[in-house]
Amino acid sequence: MFVIPAIFVGVIWAVYWFEIQFGFNFNKYGVFPRTVKGLRGVFLTHFIHCDTKHLFNNSIPLMVLLSAVLYFYREIAFKVIVYGALLTGFFTWIIARDSYHIGASGIVYLLFSFVFFSGILRKHYRLIALSLIVIFLYGSMIWYVLPIEEGMSWEGHLSGFLVGLFFAVFYKNRGIVKEEFQFSASEIDTFFDEDGNFIENTDES
Repeated sequence: MFVIPAIFVGVIWAVYWFEIQFGFNFNKYGVFPRTVKGLRGVFLTHFIHCDTKHLFNNSIPLMVLLSAVLYFYREIAFKVIVYGALLTGFFTWIIARDSYHIGASGIVYLLFSFVFFSGILRKHYRLIALSLIVIFLYGSMIWYVLPIEEGMSWEGHLSGFLVGLFFAVFYKNRGIVKEEFQFSASEIDTFFDEDGNFIENTDES
């Protein structure tokens, strides 16, 4: 469960170390909206970070949320993560300002949104509990889908949030869902008469 999140976080740290160690700047490989060249960022943006603070702020929620999705939604986890990351990058390419947009925060918002809304939609007590934990830990993130801080790609955050909501709705019947209790045929015959009325048990032996 933790291996894949650890590998992903390790890769983005390795990319950043490589930049620092050899004097590269990979920002130009991020998403640059509405240009053909900027489309490469749809695939690469999630691995590029501008500084240590940016990288560290994404690393912990990535570990937590990736692990949660892989554990509780294992049947659809890779589709949500891979397709979701690509769609997040693509929507950022469509709606964002003319600037390079980088960082894995789009995936963080994708996973946050997916986990929260999936738990609510599925009405399963374990997943609802997970949703509440996620909103408790990262609920303040919701403000950053709005342009409230200079130099932050709120468009990437908003794209990830909306894609996560879409996948929560699209996959709401896949994986763990609320189980409705149903009586077996023998239980129906035992507890209900032919008119469907409940038979009260008066046997006190």
